[in-house]
Amino acid sequence: MAVPPGLPVVIIGGLHADARRAAVAQLLAEVPGSVVLHHDLATAAAGTVVRTVRDATGVLDAGEAPLANDCACCALREDLVPELERLADAGRTTLAVVELWDSVEPKAMAEVITAGGLTVTGVITAVDPALVLPYLGNGDDLADGGLAAAATDQRTVADTFARQLEYAPVLAIAESPEADDEDRELLAQLHPTARQVPISSAGRADAPEPGDRLRPDGSPAPHTSFPPGGGSAPDAGLSPELGGFPLGDGPAPDTGFPHAGGGSSPGPGHATGPGSAPHPADDGLTVPPPRRRPLPPLARAALAGFDVEAAAAAQHPACALLPAEADAHGVSTLVWHRCRPFHPERLYAALEDLTCAAARSRGRFWLADKPDTLFHWDAAGGALCVESVGPWLASLPDAAWEMVPPVRRAAAALDWHAEHGDRCQHLVFTSPGLDRDGLERLLESCLLTDAEYAAGRDAWQRLPHAFDALLEV
Repeated sequence: MAVPPGLPVVIIGGLHADARRAAVAQLLAEVPGSVVLHHDLATAAAGTVVRTVRDATGVLDAGEAPLANDCACCALREDLVPELERLADAGRTTLAVVELWDSVEPKAMAEVITAGGLTVTGVITAVDPALVLPYLGNGDDLADGGLAAAATDQRTVADTFARQLEYAPVLAIAESPEADDEDRELLAQLHPTARQVPISSAGRADAPEPGDRLRPDGSPAPHTSFPPGGGSAPDAGLSPELGGFPLGDGPAPDTGFPHAGGGSSPGPGHATGPGSAPHPADDGLTVPPPRRRPLPPLARAALAGFDVEAAAAAQHPACALLPAEADAHGVSTLVWHRCRPFHPERLYAALEDLTCAAARSRGRFWLADKPDTLFHWDAAGGALCVESVGPWLASLPDAAWEMVPPVRRAAAALDWHAEHGDRCQHLVFTSPGLDRDGLERLLESCLLTDAEYAAGRDAWQRLPHAFDALLEV
């Protein structure tokens, strides 16, 4: 695994606060030399955001960041990168763990950190499986629970939790005696591509011994002792080739392996590689062969690497990686795909029933009266968000296609229809006890009839514009 040079940054978030704290505690135990940066937005009503930096032993530093534009999240954005740069410049941190406050969504923070020139090596959402359905069904405003990040924050618990869950490629799964097979199946169907990493409720882990230097493949680099009073090492991060990870206190010495700052030759008393024979040091002693200790799963996930652009594309309605058909342990996922537009008035009349039919539904859809516009469907907690996200590719002139990201063109090609191009209905509904047959009948009834379809586009655009009020057109 190749890891870019510089201070690795992992983001851990989620509304399940106990699970999030357990994940952070476990990562601190697994990676000595790591620190946690946390901005507490609960104090925003008093006009400030409280920032703390801590390691496994306790708080190292604390301060306040003033609100920006009466927005706690804005203060977080402005303060986060400078604090991470300070940690990187100090040269004593092996891994920076950004623990997000409850309702902060990881997508925005990952993009802020990357834009600031730092390297996000992992994004993890911590989850208690027993709480997935209750949170997806919670349509309360964040403000009602003291979780709003700004005075204008109109998000709900359900839609915020859904985005936190679906954006992260890794889910830290807390021990949960209350969770059953249905809870775990719901989680698996909501985010089938996620890597799930179990964590203990107390965040316990078998910490590597001080001085161990781990590579991402789970093997330590040659063991060395730190010279007393040694200076800082700007290259003490992960090696691009071997991912050498310094653990323990103090700077990382020259181990004979290439570092972020370039190659180095073996020094006296150092083995030249994991399989090499030991050779004598200047004092006549022999360096023992390197010990091997597996890199724990959570630490491995934190360092696995993260592509901000690919993560954004995976959530964009036009090319989102939506769940597939599934049915197990009382939980079902219905994938509904059609190449005929919706009648706007009939669909609008069915919105409440469709929204409440599943714990979670999302996708893209096509309205007959607005044939060139791609619409996003995003429902959780009994609430639906519908928005325009731009044109279907089929409505663009050929010259404009070169300006479209390749991932969008690839997604359009998968749905391409000889007559309609990428225009389609692609909606996914996931829920325990899903009435698949009833839901399909309701969806089918909202499509244009054969006669309406045969009337053609000019007639479609004269249909009632039922969604204008919802879209604030």
